[in-house]
Amino acid sequence: MKYVLSTVAMALAVMGCSAKEVSVHDPVMAKEGDTYYVFSTGPGITFYSSKDMKNWTPEGRVFKGQPVWAKKAAPTFDDHIWAPDIQFHDGQYYLYYSVSGFGKNTSGIGVTVNKTLNPRSPDYKWVDKGMVLQSVPVRDDWNAIDPNVIEDGKGNAWMSFGSFWSGLKLVKLNKEWTGIAEPQEWHAIASRTSGEAAATEKAGPGEIEAPFIFKKGDYYYLFVSFGLCCKKADSTYHVMVGRSKEVAGPYLDKNGVDMMKGGGTLVIAGDKNWKGLGHNSAYTMDGKDYLVLHAYETADNYLQKLKIMEMKFDAAGWPMVDQADLNKYRSNQLPAK
Repeated sequence: MKYVLSTVAMALAVMGCSAKEVSVHDPVMAKEGDTYYVFSTGPGITFYSSKDMKNWTPEGRVFKGQPVWAKKAAPTFDDHIWAPDIQFHDGQYYLYYSVSGFGKNTSGIGVTVNKTLNPRSPDYKWVDKGMVLQSVPVRDDWNAIDPNVIEDGKGNAWMSFGSFWSGLKLVKLNKEWTGIAEPQEWHAIASRTSGEAAATEKAGPGEIEAPFIFKKGDYYYLFVSFGLCCKKADSTYHVMVGRSKEVAGPYLDKNGVDMMKGGGTLVIAGDKNWKGLGHNSAYTMDGKDYLVLHAYETADNYLQKLKIMEMKFDAAGWPMVDQADLNKYRSNQLPAK
Protein backbone atom coordinates (compact mmCIF):
# COMPACT_ATOMS: atom_id res chain seq x y z
CA MET A 1 0.00 0.00 0.00
CA LYS A 2 2.83 2.40 0.81
CA TYR A 3 4.35 1.72 -2.61
CA VAL A 4 1.00 2.33 -4.32
CA LEU A 5 0.48 5.63 -2.50
CA SER A 6 3.99 6.76 -3.41
CA THR A 7 3.36 5.89 -7.04
CA VAL A 8 0.12 7.87 -7.05
CA ALA A 9 1.84 10.85 -5.41
CA MET A 10 4.57 10.77 -8.04
CA ALA A 11 1.99 10.63 -10.82
CA LEU A 12 0.14 13.60 -9.38
CA ALA A 13 3.37 15.54 -9.13
CA VAL A 14 4.15 14.84 -12.78
CA MET A 15 0.70 16.10 -13.78
CA GLY A 16 1.15 19.22 -11.70
CA CYS A 17 -1.85 18.40 -9.50
CA SER A 18 -0.08 18.14 -6.16
CA ALA A 19 1.62 21.51 -6.18
CA LYS A 20 0.24 25.00 -5.90
CA GLU A 21 1.48 27.13 -8.77
CA VAL A 22 2.63 30.72 -8.51
CA SER A 23 -0.30 33.02 -9.23
CA VAL A 24 0.95 36.40 -10.43
CA HIS A 25 -0.04 39.26 -12.69
CA ASP A 26 2.39 41.35 -14.75
CA PRO A 27 5.56 39.46 -13.69
CA VAL A 28 9.10 40.80 -14.00
CA MET A 29 12.27 38.94 -13.08
CA ALA A 30 15.83 39.62 -11.91
CA LYS A 31 18.76 37.49 -10.81
CA GLU A 32 21.11 38.28 -7.92
CA GLY A 33 23.87 35.75 -7.33
CA ASP A 34 22.35 32.28 -7.67
CA THR A 35 18.80 33.42 -6.92
CA TYR A 36 16.00 34.54 -9.23
CA TYR A 37 13.33 36.96 -8.07
CA VAL A 38 9.90 37.60 -9.56
CA PHE A 39 7.93 40.75 -8.72
CA SER A 40 4.28 41.24 -9.62
CA THR A 41 1.16 43.33 -9.23
CA GLY A 42 -0.38 42.91 -5.79
CA PRO A 43 -0.74 44.40 -2.32
CA GLY A 44 2.51 46.28 -1.72
CA ILE A 45 4.09 44.45 -4.72
CA THR A 46 4.32 40.71 -4.11
CA PHE A 47 7.57 38.87 -4.81
CA TYR A 48 9.07 35.38 -4.87
CA SER A 49 12.55 33.86 -4.89
CA SER A 50 13.86 30.73 -6.62
CA LYS A 51 17.09 28.88 -7.32
CA ASP A 52 15.84 27.18 -10.48
CA MET A 53 13.01 29.31 -11.99
CA LYS A 54 10.50 26.57 -11.11
CA ASN A 55 10.31 26.25 -7.32
CA TRP A 56 9.37 29.62 -5.85
CA THR A 57 9.29 30.82 -2.24
CA PRO A 58 6.88 33.65 -1.32
CA GLU A 59 8.81 36.59 0.14
CA GLY A 60 5.89 38.78 1.15
CA ARG A 61 5.54 42.34 -0.07
CA VAL A 62 7.97 45.13 -0.93
CA PHE A 63 5.97 47.95 0.67
CA LYS A 64 4.94 47.28 4.25
CA GLY A 65 2.52 50.19 4.04
CA GLN A 66 1.56 52.41 1.11
CA PRO A 67 3.73 54.78 -0.92
CA VAL A 68 3.17 58.13 0.77
CA TRP A 69 2.30 59.85 -2.51
CA ALA A 70 -0.07 57.18 -3.88
CA LYS A 71 -3.44 58.55 -2.72
CA LYS A 72 -2.65 62.00 -4.06
CA ALA A 73 -1.94 60.69 -7.55
CA ALA A 74 -4.70 58.07 -7.49
CA PRO A 75 -7.45 58.87 -4.95
CA THR A 76 -9.02 55.40 -5.39
CA PHE A 77 -5.74 53.58 -4.72
CA ASP A 78 -6.57 50.41 -2.77
CA ASP A 79 -3.10 49.11 -1.82
CA HIS A 80 -2.72 47.10 -5.04
CA ILE A 81 0.44 48.34 -6.72
CA TRP A 82 0.54 47.61 -10.43
CA ALA A 83 3.00 46.45 -13.02
CA PRO A 84 6.48 46.66 -11.46
CA ASP A 85 9.74 46.75 -13.38
CA ILE A 86 13.05 45.72 -11.81
CA GLN A 87 16.43 47.07 -12.99
CA PHE A 88 20.00 47.02 -11.70
CA HIS A 89 22.02 50.23 -12.06
CA ASP A 90 25.05 51.72 -10.37
CA GLY A 91 25.15 49.14 -7.57
CA GLN A 92 21.45 49.32 -6.72
CA TYR A 93 18.19 47.70 -7.72
CA TYR A 94 15.52 50.08 -9.00
CA LEU A 95 11.94 48.86 -8.68
CA TYR A 96 9.52 50.97 -10.71
CA TYR A 97 5.79 50.64 -10.04
CA SER A 98 2.37 52.14 -10.82
CA VAL A 99 -0.59 53.36 -8.81
CA SER A 100 -3.92 54.02 -10.51
CA GLY A 101 -7.67 53.63 -10.56
CA PHE A 102 -8.85 50.90 -12.91
CA GLY A 103 -9.80 52.31 -16.31
CA LYS A 104 -8.76 55.86 -15.41
CA ASN A 105 -5.60 57.86 -16.05
CA THR A 106 -5.46 59.26 -12.54
CA SER A 107 -2.12 57.49 -12.28
CA GLY A 108 1.48 57.79 -11.26
CA ILE A 109 4.74 55.89 -11.63
CA GLY A 110 7.18 55.72 -8.73
CA VAL A 111 10.51 54.06 -7.94
CA THR A 112 12.03 52.48 -4.84
CA VAL A 113 15.66 51.37 -4.51
CA ASN A 114 17.58 48.70 -2.61
CA LYS A 115 21.16 47.42 -2.42
CA THR A 116 19.97 43.81 -2.53
CA LEU A 117 16.90 41.74 -3.38
CA ASN A 118 17.60 39.21 -0.63
CA PRO A 119 15.19 39.94 2.26
CA ARG A 120 17.48 38.01 4.65
CA SER A 121 20.48 40.23 3.95
CA PRO A 122 21.46 42.90 6.53
CA ASP A 123 21.64 45.37 3.61
CA TYR A 124 18.03 44.76 2.59
CA LYS A 125 16.02 47.98 2.78
CA TRP A 126 13.74 49.54 0.20
CA VAL A 127 14.00 53.34 0.05
CA ASP A 128 11.19 54.95 -1.89
CA LYS A 129 12.30 57.80 -4.14
CA GLY A 130 8.75 58.93 -4.82
CA MET A 131 6.93 59.71 -8.02
CA VAL A 132 8.71 59.78 -11.37
CA LEU A 133 5.79 61.03 -13.46
CA GLN A 134 2.02 61.45 -13.26
CA SER A 135 -0.92 61.51 -15.66
CA VAL A 136 -3.88 63.79 -15.02
CA PRO A 137 -7.31 63.50 -16.68
CA VAL A 138 -8.14 66.24 -19.21
CA ARG A 139 -4.52 67.43 -19.11
CA ASP A 140 -2.99 64.22 -20.54
CA ASP A 141 -4.05 61.84 -23.33
CA TRP A 142 -1.85 59.06 -21.94
CA ASN A 143 -1.79 56.89 -18.81
CA ALA A 144 1.18 56.78 -16.40
CA ILE A 145 1.22 53.03 -15.71
CA ASP A 146 3.18 49.95 -16.85
CA PRO A 147 6.75 51.32 -16.69
CA ASN A 148 9.82 49.67 -18.18
CA VAL A 149 13.31 51.17 -18.18
CA ILE A 150 16.11 50.45 -20.63
CA GLU A 151 19.58 51.93 -20.96
CA ASP A 152 20.71 52.88 -24.47
CA GLY A 153 24.24 52.49 -25.80
CA LYS A 154 25.12 56.03 -24.68
CA GLY A 155 24.42 55.55 -20.97
CA ASN A 156 20.98 57.19 -21.03
CA ALA A 157 17.99 55.61 -19.30
CA TRP A 158 14.61 55.65 -21.02
CA MET A 159 11.24 54.78 -19.54
CA SER A 160 8.52 53.33 -21.75
CA PHE A 161 5.02 53.25 -20.31
CA GLY A 162 1.36 53.57 -21.12
CA SER A 163 -2.02 51.95 -21.48
CA PHE A 164 -4.87 52.69 -23.92
CA TRP A 165 -5.62 56.40 -24.61
CA SER A 166 -3.25 57.69 -27.34
CA GLY A 167 -0.83 54.80 -26.83
CA LEU A 168 2.63 54.11 -25.46
CA LYS A 169 5.27 56.72 -24.71
CA LEU A 170 9.01 56.87 -24.10
CA VAL A 171 10.64 59.51 -21.91
CA LYS A 172 14.28 60.12 -21.04
CA LEU A 173 15.19 59.80 -17.35
CA ASN A 174 17.66 61.86 -15.35
CA LYS A 175 21.10 60.52 -14.40
CA GLU A 176 19.73 59.34 -11.05
CA TRP A 177 17.01 57.26 -12.80
CA THR A 178 14.45 58.79 -10.41
CA GLY A 179 12.84 61.52 -12.52
CA ILE A 180 12.43 62.98 -15.98
CA ALA A 181 15.56 64.45 -17.58
CA GLU A 182 15.70 68.15 -18.34
CA PRO A 183 15.33 69.37 -20.99
CA GLN A 184 12.58 66.84 -21.47
CA GLU A 185 12.63 64.39 -24.37
CA TRP A 186 9.47 62.44 -25.17
CA HIS A 187 8.60 60.04 -27.99
CA ALA A 188 5.39 58.27 -29.01
CA ILE A 189 6.31 54.67 -29.82
CA ALA A 190 3.12 52.63 -30.33
CA SER A 191 -0.59 53.29 -30.72
CA ARG A 192 -3.84 51.67 -31.82
CA THR A 193 -5.84 54.87 -32.24
CA SER A 194 -6.69 56.67 -35.46
CA GLY A 195 -5.60 60.18 -34.69
CA GLU A 196 -5.09 61.81 -31.33
CA ALA A 197 -7.06 60.43 -28.38
CA ALA A 198 -8.95 62.84 -26.18
CA ALA A 199 -7.47 63.78 -22.82
CA THR A 200 -10.38 62.40 -20.82
CA GLU A 201 -10.76 59.96 -17.94
CA LYS A 202 -12.14 57.30 -20.30
CA ALA A 203 -9.61 54.97 -21.87
CA GLY A 204 -11.08 54.75 -25.38
CA PRO A 205 -10.89 51.78 -27.78
CA GLY A 206 -7.13 51.60 -28.38
CA GLU A 207 -6.30 48.26 -26.69
CA ILE A 208 -2.54 48.47 -26.14
CA GLU A 209 -0.42 48.55 -22.99
CA ALA A 210 2.51 47.06 -21.07
CA PRO A 211 5.55 48.04 -23.17
CA PHE A 212 8.81 46.20 -22.57
CA ILE A 213 11.95 47.02 -24.57
CA PHE A 214 14.53 44.24 -24.92
CA LYS A 215 17.92 44.75 -26.59
CA LYS A 216 19.25 41.88 -28.71
CA GLY A 217 22.02 42.29 -31.26
CA ASP A 218 21.46 45.40 -33.37
CA TYR A 219 17.81 45.81 -32.41
CA TYR A 220 15.63 47.12 -29.66
CA TYR A 221 12.52 44.92 -29.52
CA LEU A 222 9.34 46.55 -28.26
CA PHE A 223 6.98 43.97 -26.77
CA VAL A 224 3.42 45.09 -26.05
CA SER A 225 0.10 43.57 -25.04
CA PHE A 226 -2.89 43.98 -27.36
CA GLY A 227 -6.43 43.23 -26.25
CA LEU A 228 -8.13 43.09 -22.86
CA CYS A 229 -6.82 41.59 -19.64
CA CYS A 230 -8.59 40.53 -16.48
CA LYS A 231 -11.83 39.17 -17.99
CA LYS A 232 -11.30 35.44 -17.40
CA ALA A 233 -12.74 33.52 -20.38
CA ASP A 234 -13.33 36.75 -22.27
CA SER A 235 -9.72 37.96 -21.92
CA THR A 236 -8.16 38.74 -25.29
CA TYR A 237 -4.64 39.72 -24.17
CA HIS A 238 -1.84 38.64 -26.52
CA VAL A 239 1.81 39.61 -27.02
CA MET A 240 2.96 41.59 -30.06
CA VAL A 241 6.39 42.92 -31.04
CA GLY A 242 8.15 45.40 -33.30
CA ARG A 243 11.78 46.42 -33.53
CA SER A 244 14.05 49.38 -34.20
CA LYS A 245 17.78 50.10 -34.33
CA GLU A 246 17.13 53.24 -32.26
CA VAL A 247 15.61 53.16 -28.79
CA ALA A 248 13.24 55.99 -29.72
CA GLY A 249 11.95 54.13 -32.78
CA PRO A 250 10.25 53.98 -35.15
CA TYR A 251 9.34 50.40 -34.19
CA LEU A 252 8.29 48.35 -37.22
CA ASP A 253 6.72 44.91 -37.37
CA LYS A 254 7.74 42.01 -39.64
CA ASN A 255 5.76 43.56 -42.50
CA GLY A 256 7.33 46.98 -42.05
CA VAL A 257 4.25 48.56 -40.46
CA ASP A 258 5.01 51.22 -37.85
CA MET A 259 3.66 50.38 -34.40
CA MET A 260 2.45 53.97 -34.19
CA LYS A 261 0.03 52.97 -36.97
CA GLY A 262 -1.23 49.86 -35.24
CA GLY A 263 1.57 47.57 -36.39
CA GLY A 264 2.83 44.57 -34.47
CA THR A 265 3.91 40.97 -35.11
CA LEU A 266 2.32 38.24 -33.02
CA VAL A 267 4.62 36.53 -30.49
CA ILE A 268 2.05 34.43 -28.63
CA ALA A 269 -1.72 34.39 -28.07
CA GLY A 270 -4.08 32.31 -26.00
CA ASP A 271 -5.49 28.89 -26.84
CA LYS A 272 -8.19 26.60 -25.41
CA ASN A 273 -6.07 25.88 -22.31
CA TRP A 274 -4.77 29.36 -21.63
CA LYS A 275 -6.39 32.80 -21.95
CA GLY A 276 -5.25 36.35 -21.31
CA LEU A 277 -1.57 35.88 -22.17
CA GLY A 278 0.36 39.06 -21.70
CA HIS A 279 2.04 41.83 -19.80
CA ASN A 280 5.37 40.20 -20.55
CA SER A 281 8.97 40.97 -19.72
CA ALA A 282 12.05 39.60 -21.51
CA TYR A 283 15.59 38.77 -20.35
CA THR A 284 18.89 37.16 -21.21
CA MET A 285 19.98 35.00 -18.26
CA ASP A 286 22.49 32.17 -18.07
CA GLY A 287 23.09 32.32 -21.81
CA LYS A 288 19.41 31.96 -22.77
CA ASP A 289 16.64 34.39 -23.63
CA TYR A 290 13.36 34.20 -21.73
CA LEU A 291 9.86 35.56 -22.12
CA VAL A 292 8.11 35.99 -18.76
CA LEU A 293 4.36 36.58 -18.63
CA HIS A 294 1.10 35.61 -16.98
CA ALA A 295 -1.62 33.41 -18.44
CA TYR A 296 -5.09 32.39 -17.22
CA GLU A 297 -5.61 28.64 -17.00
CA THR A 298 -8.98 27.51 -18.35
CA ALA A 299 -8.99 24.34 -16.23
CA ASP A 300 -8.41 26.32 -13.01
CA ASN A 301 -11.25 28.83 -13.36
CA TYR A 302 -8.95 31.18 -15.29
CA LEU A 303 -6.54 31.71 -12.42
CA GLN A 304 -3.54 33.77 -13.50
CA LYS A 305 -0.27 31.82 -13.44
CA LEU A 306 3.41 32.48 -13.97
CA LYS A 307 4.92 31.40 -17.28
CA ILE A 308 8.63 31.48 -18.12
CA MET A 309 9.30 30.44 -21.70
CA GLU A 310 12.58 30.10 -23.55
CA MET A 311 12.69 32.59 -26.41
CA LYS A 312 14.56 32.00 -29.65
CA PHE A 313 15.06 34.12 -32.73
CA ASP A 314 14.43 33.10 -36.33
CA ALA A 315 16.83 33.64 -39.24
CA ALA A 316 15.51 37.16 -39.74
CA GLY A 317 15.96 38.02 -36.08
CA TRP A 318 12.35 37.84 -34.88
CA PRO A 319 11.54 36.38 -31.45
CA MET A 320 9.72 33.05 -31.19
CA VAL A 321 8.34 30.94 -28.35
CA ASP A 322 6.85 27.45 -28.39
CA GLN A 323 3.11 27.40 -27.64
CA ALA A 324 3.55 23.94 -26.08
CA ASP A 325 5.70 25.49 -23.36
CA LEU A 326 2.57 27.01 -21.81
CA ASN A 327 1.63 23.54 -20.62
CA LYS A 328 5.19 22.32 -20.09
CA TYR A 329 6.21 25.10 -17.71
CA ARG A 330 4.62 24.62 -14.29
CA SER A 331 5.82 26.63 -11.32
CA ASN A 332 5.73 25.23 -7.80
CA GLN A 333 4.99 27.54 -4.89
CA LEU A 334 6.92 26.47 -1.81
CA PRO A 335 5.92 27.30 1.77
CA ALA A 336 6.96 30.76 2.95
CA LYS A 337 10.09 30.83 5.11
